[in-house]
Amino acid sequence: MSRFFSTKYKNLKAYTPGEQPRDMQYVKLNTNESPYPPSPSVSAAVMNEVGKLGLYSDPECTELVSEAAKLFGVKPTQILMTNGSDEILNFAFMAFCDEAHPIVFPDITYGFYPVFAELNGIQYEKIPLKDDFSIDINDYIGIGKNIVIANPNAPTGLTLSLNDIQKIIESNPNNVVIIDEAYVDFGTESAVSLIDRYDNLLVTQTFSKSRSMAGARLGFGIGAESLIADLCTIKYSTNPYNVNRMTMAAGVATLRENDYYMENCKKIIATREYTKNELEKLGFFVTDSKANFLFAKSDAIDGETLYLELKKRGVLVRHFTTEKIKDYNRITVGTPEQMDIFLTRVKEILNDIQK
Repeated sequence: MSRFFSTKYKNLKAYTPGEQPRDMQYVKLNTNESPYPPSPSVSAAVMNEVGKLGLYSDPECTELVSEAAKLFGVKPTQILMTNGSDEILNFAFMAFCDEAHPIVFPDITYGFYPVFAELNGIQYEKIPLKDDFSIDINDYIGIGKNIVIANPNAPTGLTLSLNDIQKIIESNPNNVVIIDEAYVDFGTESAVSLIDRYDNLLVTQTFSKSRSMAGARLGFGIGAESLIADLCTIKYSTNPYNVNRMTMAAGVATLRENDYYMENCKKIIATREYTKNELEKLGFFVTDSKANFLFAKSDAIDGETLYLELKKRGVLVRHFTTEKIKDYNRITVGTPEQMDIFLTRVKEILNDIQK
């Protein structure tokens, strides 16, 4: 830290992204990327923009927003495109939270939520999950604070029903409820269908997971026009050209081939269930994940040791040091071939410790 660093950030604990090592070739199952490539039209769309990089991108993302509005059945004025869903989440913390409007979220969830709160000087509260890692909606009913919930949650993969989400929204009419749907396409119902009923609901999604664009950085929020207008004020006060030309073109091509990506999601779901069953045969406890990852532990080996042993053998998974989940690892669902390699390495490790 330099002597110039602002004292208001001296205690800020930055978010720790997943490993992106370069020391060897890994079966990379640690950052929830899609194992399938973008559709062929995406490359062509990106290349078409390369010669135009001397010009600013469209700050309104007009064509991209129009395609998204058609796909999700909403008005263009109900969508804001951002540089990954992290940006729309940060915008929401900035726009709707202050001294009089703190925010709450589960104690085990996406690690960026407390970072956004601390970065923006917002009071926040972590609400403990139940022993089975599920959310008790009664903890959020009528709480009178802004709320952000990942659905499916990360790293557990567990979900709330749309009915439970409605109860939370309806009981907090004077607060914004953010439903972070980064993993929604892998097995749960989106809350986008509710936005015309509730002016305090913001739904965020990303192209990183189900749409094979983690490296392009594209996300969005859908909500009432008034909420989106507020978020636009934040955007145009920070980074008007937040989505670059190539990403915008890739996003348009992706939305036009939505069936391709939804078929990939079906493949990932099938592989997830296969891998879960195989882990359970090995004695693992695995949560009922509806995301593109599994959350698993074994009584035969602690979470950190399994993570390190897998890494030695060329397989990366995600391990967290938080006390409540330190025995678990989060395992991205890759291709069937990748998951068979993972399972083979797990069996080798378990056999080694039994010798």
